[in-house]
Amino acid sequence: MNLLGIEIGGSKLQVVLGDEAGKISRRAKLEVDRSKGGAGIRKLIAETVSTWRKEISWSAAGCGYGGPVDWRTEKICCSHHVEGWDEFPLGDWLRETCGTTVSVDNDSNTAAFGEALFGAGRGFNPVFYTNSGSGVGGGLVVDGKIYHGATPGEAELGHVRLDKSGVTVEDRCSGWAVDRKIRALKKSDPESLLARLVGETTGGEAKQLPEALRRGDAAARKILDETADDLALAISHAVHLFHPEVVALGGGLALIGEPWRDAVAAALPKYLMKAFAPGPQVKLCALGEDSVPAGALALAANKLKT
Repeated sequence: MNLLGIEIGGSKLQVVLGDEAGKISRRAKLEVDRSKGGAGIRKLIAETVSTWRKEISWSAAGCGYGGPVDWRTEKICCSHHVEGWDEFPLGDWLRETCGTTVSVDNDSNTAAFGEALFGAGRGFNPVFYTNSGSGVGGGLVVDGKIYHGATPGEAELGHVRLDKSGVTVEDRCSGWAVDRKIRALKKSDPESLLARLVGETTGGEAKQLPEALRRGDAAARKILDETADDLALAISHAVHLFHPEVVALGGGLALIGEPWRDAVAAALPKYLMKAFAPGPQVKLCALGEDSVPAGALALAANKLKT
């Protein structure tokens, strides 16, 4: 049985074909041009689906959307990164475009679902997921089901305040936030290895962190530790509220690998009440960049069952 999975993020767009076990057999990675807004993203999806439908069929589709969405009506609330999504009936549009039944949820919820079923959270309950990419999101899976609160019902970890002035987790822990920190470093410490690796590049500066860390750059280590410490503080709130057995780290910063996981895991215990010690396991997402697509396939499979 073929299923269609779609990931709509602030900077990432994927359409995949796969099965109910989350196995991906075909993939299209599409480049988001934010200046073209939501309409530009929808055009890319429609073109890909139209091409695929000429040679293959699917039984259902699932979609993880990067922003607040009413999972019951499948209508978008808004996007924090791309214009042209306010109150858009994404579910209706996808049903017409894909020619099949559709399930739509927030992308972090969808990724949490994928990791709980097929990845780092398999065998754990509850499972908390957070991603640090274009923004910072969160998702909670309890007893094999996505936790939905009151509409729009997302575990918006990125919008948790780190202080009373209004600084959010997303302000400090997103990939774009790390990019800003590195741009500031280029002015304050232009001779640091990280600054020299970035050079004149503007945008995506965080991609140079792994190499700078591998080579022992102190400035890179400082940025990593500060960012991980802020994220650990945010995760501690989720732990105190939901007490998950495992926290899965995803998003672009998770591509740094073990140094990122270790820094978050090392910082978390100091923010937890003693009764919760030693706290949940902290793991890197096992599905990597496939957390959302695999979760979208699972959403599609669930839609068929219900």
